[in-house]
Amino acid sequence: MFDKLEDLLMHYQEVMNLISEPDAANDSRRFQQLMKEQAQLTPIVEAYTDYKKNKEAIEDSLAILDEESDEEMREMAKEELSEAKSRVEELEHTLKILLLPKDPNDDKNVIVEIRGGAGGDEAALFAAEIYRMYVHYAESRGWKVELLECEETGIGGMKSVSFMVSGNGAYSILKYESGVHRVQRVPETESGGRIHTSTITVAVMPEAEDFDIEINDNDIRIDVMRASGNGGQCVNTTDSAVRLTHYPTGIVIYSQTEKSQLQNKDKAFALLRTKLYDLELQRRAAEESAERLSQIGTGDRSEKIRTYNFPQGRVTDHRIGLTLYKLDKIMNGDIQEILDALITADQAKRLATMEDVA
Repeated sequence: MFDKLEDLLMHYQEVMNLISEPDAANDSRRFQQLMKEQAQLTPIVEAYTDYKKNKEAIEDSLAILDEESDEEMREMAKEELSEAKSRVEELEHTLKILLLPKDPNDDKNVIVEIRGGAGGDEAALFAAEIYRMYVHYAESRGWKVELLECEETGIGGMKSVSFMVSGNGAYSILKYESGVHRVQRVPETESGGRIHTSTITVAVMPEAEDFDIEINDNDIRIDVMRASGNGGQCVNTTDSAVRLTHYPTGIVIYSQTEKSQLQNKDKAFALLRTKLYDLELQRRAAEESAERLSQIGTGDRSEKIRTYNFPQGRVTDHRIGLTLYKLDKIMNGDIQEILDALITADQAKRLATMEDVA
């Protein structure tokens, strides 16, 4: 591990030297790549520098204890030794996590697709609430949310909704949300007060760049039509709706959220590229089943991952056994505690897997 850290430290210094060259910004693409490398390496370099400083502090304290007879000086050295040893242990763990193989998609924006499952209208209502939950969460982080497509019901629900979240590291955080979300509550239409169980599915996909997926024009049929629906935030009344049909996969994308046909076409193609890229990622994941099973929340999307129980005001994430009694806050976008716990559990599982292999 420490040989690798020394190599990374040398590479970081090389990157910094290249960035500081007078003509570094002339090649904008290369400069952006260098700045990205710097941002990725900085946390590792800072932790490793701190680690080396505390290792030196341990050696200095041990030397004082060997040579010094003054009791006050010895007590100070013992205290510094204890603090430095504790800090070294913390930093060793931090460095192991920082050196874990990084998902190449972690820095990407995401496209989230929510679909109502079992439960009819109640599932559609819950899908709309979960959509708003993610919007509130994204806004709390300063991320941008852009609606791509949706199919509304007449009572304020959403049979399906797709939206893009743009922000630094969005995929690295939101990827844990893929799976089946279950709600338990008494629907407003239920006169007998019985608790119903409904489900929705959430798919979180890294946004595909143009170079990630190449689409053959001959594989696509483009239809233009008038937007239609129940009204609301998903519908306009101009002749601008675009439907894409991808023949090889049978994927159909319908975009009508913008007044401009060109904008809807761009959104539709962005969503199609992402879905095709996601299919390729799932194929690779199936081939790398061992790695897939070692991670939290990046496996089968048919897996029930979370239950929202309204009568008891609780939310339970079944993957890590976490239960929180603050459902109102969570539905308003306060999901960071859940996401932090999932990230920590995923890191611990991956570390354990690496140590077993080693």
